[in-house]
Amino acid sequence: MILRLLIILVCGLIGYIAGLAQDNKLYGLIGLSTGLSIILIEYLSRKLILGRFFGALIGIATGTLFGILLSYPLKDIIPDYYNLIRAFSVVFFGYLGLLIGAIRGKSLKLQSLLKLLQGQSSGENLKILDTSVIIDGRIADICETGFMEGIFIVPQFILRELQHIADSHDPLRRARGRRGLDILHRIQKISDIEVRIVEEDFPNIKEVDSKLIALAKAMNAKVITNDFNLNKVAEVQGVPVLNINELANALRPVVLPGEKIKVFIIKEGKEYNQGVAYLDDGTMVVVENGRRYIGKNVETVVTSVLQSTAGRMIFTRIAEEVEREEAKTR
Repeated sequence: MILRLLIILVCGLIGYIAGLAQDNKLYGLIGLSTGLSIILIEYLSRKLILGRFFGALIGIATGTLFGILLSYPLKDIIPDYYNLIRAFSVVFFGYLGLLIGAIRGKSLKLQSLLKLLQGQSSGENLKILDTSVIIDGRIADICETGFMEGIFIVPQFILRELQHIADSHDPLRRARGRRGLDILHRIQKISDIEVRIVEEDFPNIKEVDSKLIALAKAMNAKVITNDFNLNKVAEVQGVPVLNINELANALRPVVLPGEKIKVFIIKEGKEYNQGVAYLDDGTMVVVENGRRYIGKNVETVVTSVLQSTAGRMIFTRIAEEVEREEAKTR
């Protein structure tokens, strides 16, 4: 405040001295007005959103040019009223362009402007992180390998949900929430990734998943998740989804019917006399007639593979039984 008052006094003093030299007292008032204008500009610049400012400039320039071009054909038709029509057209379309530019420029970022000036595409590849995928943690490993880059959007309502989980009285939920916050901090440190925290919210929507989809539509962004239900709802509403589970399934080794695999059967299956085993990557293996081999390693033959967004299941039979049946048919 002291510095601002000093600037006003200095500007007023300079104007007063200049007024004495020119024998014009108005110069002092002009100096004070200049000082007040500087303080006003400094105050307004604190609240100025850069995207809106550039959007307004582009809008008013485009609107003014459009108004001039639109009124130009009337020059020879009604020359007496041409200047009046041109002035009205310039003011109307210039103001209209200013409003549209200011509104649409809110989401305009400085990086996008720089890319536009450099001749690059201003479109941003935005990806919104879901709570489940942040807690899961595999997204950080994928980013560190360099297979994923760009701009990650983290809405405030996702941060609030993570904080609520981290503050839970349940030790397991509290550990999951804290893990999610640690993963987010880890992603922020990756050089190829820009993490943006956005304030956009949808007060009329209560569910977090619905807010996430609404935000993705508004920002023309993709959603990164491993939630099966969110995946389906987003696809129905036309929102692109990057599902970490689908990526993991795609990277698993391909197993074809007829191949032999060795597994360790750990429990019985849902159907009668079935055994269940798991591969190193977590894929479930259902072994027909494998109940009696629980707790043992056994060689099996793949009969079929069931692939879905929820995961992959491999159905097998005991290799000895298959060989005996083949020997009988020969």
